Amino acid sequence: MPAHTENEIVIAAPLGFTWDVTNDVAGWPDLFSEYAAADILERDGDRVLFRLTKHPDEQGRVWSWVSERVADPATRTVTARRVEPGNFAYMNIRWTYEEVAGGTRMVWIQDFAMKPDAPVDDAWMESSINDNSKIQMALIKERVEARHREAAGRGV
Repeated sequence: MPAHTENEIVIAAPLGFTWDVTNDVAGWPDLFSEYAAADILERDGDRVLFRLTKHPDEQGRVWSWVSERVADPATRTVTARRVEPGNFAYMNIRWTYEEVAGGTRMVWIQDFAMKPDAPVDDAWMESSINDNSKIQMALIKERVEARHREAAGRGV
C-alpha cells in the first residue's frame, strides 16, 4: 500500500520571499542540513532537473539521485518526482504555499512506495520522512526568517 506524508510550517516571511528562497534548488545545501550538493542538470522555464547528494550517513555511504521539479508561480505550487527513484518504486512530492497571518504556510505532501527489495518498507520510510520533514522544515523556517530579517535590515 502506498505511503503518504503531509507536513506544514508557517514561516514569518512574505510569500514571495519564501517562494524565491525555497525554490532556489542550487541553494538547498544552505537551506537543508541533509544535502551536501544540489547540481542543476537542466532548466526549462519553471522546470528544473537536478541531482541531490546527501552528506555521508553513519556507515559513510553517500546517497544521490536525480529529481525533476516544476514550479507554478501563479498557483504557488510545486510538483516534483524522483527521476532516479533508487529504493523507491516512485516518489512524488507537492509543495504548496499560502499567505497567512504572520507569514507563509508551506506544506509538503509526499506520496511514495518502496520497491519490494528495498531495505525498508513503506511504513518505516513514512515514519522516517515525517520525522525528517519536521526537522528540515524547522531549519528552513529559521534560515528563511533570518535571511528576511537581513534583507529587511538592508532595505531590500
